[in-house]
Amino acid sequence: MPAWTLPAFFAAWVAIGVTIAIERLGGKRGGLVGSLPTTIVPASIGFHSVSNSVIDFQDALFITPAGMLVNALFLLMWRIVPPRLPAVHTYFRLSMCVVITMIGWLVMALGAIEITKNIDQVGLSRNHWAIVLTLTMATLGVLACKRNPPAPRASSTVGLPAIIIRGLVAGSAIGGAVWLANHGGPLIAGVAAVFPAIFMTTLCSLWLSHGESVGAGAIGPLMLGGTSVSAYSWFAAWCMPSMGVGVGSAVAWATAVLVVTVPAWMWLERQK
Repeated sequence: MPAWTLPAFFAAWVAIGVTIAIERLGGKRGGLVGSLPTTIVPASIGFHSVSNSVIDFQDALFITPAGMLVNALFLLMWRIVPPRLPAVHTYFRLSMCVVITMIGWLVMALGAIEITKNIDQVGLSRNHWAIVLTLTMATLGVLACKRNPPAPRASSTVGLPAIIIRGLVAGSAIGGAVWLANHGGPLIAGVAAVFPAIFMTTLCSLWLSHGESVGAGAIGPLMLGGTSVSAYSWFAAWCMPSMGVGVGSAVAWATAVLVVTVPAWMWLERQK
């Protein structure tokens, strides 16, 4: 069985659950639940299985915070761009939003790769660079939550076709990331692993099913909660080589959730 198969299958199921969480729990709680370290776990296991050395494996994970920071800015664009779009049919508005935000993501992702490749030239290791980016993302998430619009629950559920499409897109992205780890180099793979497939399909599905307000209310919590993915990647880079794949990934996941998701949940509850 190819190394990318299991991570892709797992990612597809995760993508199906994210929008359901936002619909049922509302934007704040659902955003945090939907941004738990999920698809990055099988992706990291896939990276470990195809990496030629511990250094290659760690490089793929140390680039992940850069990709997640790009994703946070991508989410922020979904708050900034829609109010500036012309008042046309919602399908056309959504299409314009997708094109604009994806172009922005691509430019930022390519920039993240180039900066990370050369970060040692300014006296920072990729390890320290990952820490800086994770803290930056956490700060950006807090600021976004402080100015978060209302985060209502959805009044109806998403149809089966949309759920299937969401799973297929997310699964393809994660499967491709593991494939790139074996063929395209660790840095490219690390960014591909955090391609915003779940974020994009979730926001598109919520927009089409419930209008712009439900997805807009989840953006701040998604940005803040996504910091746990960056935290997981940093912990996993050290835990998995020393503790083994199973124990190391479990310890990294639990630590990331305790350090990021639990405090974020408590803080957002107080913000009510």
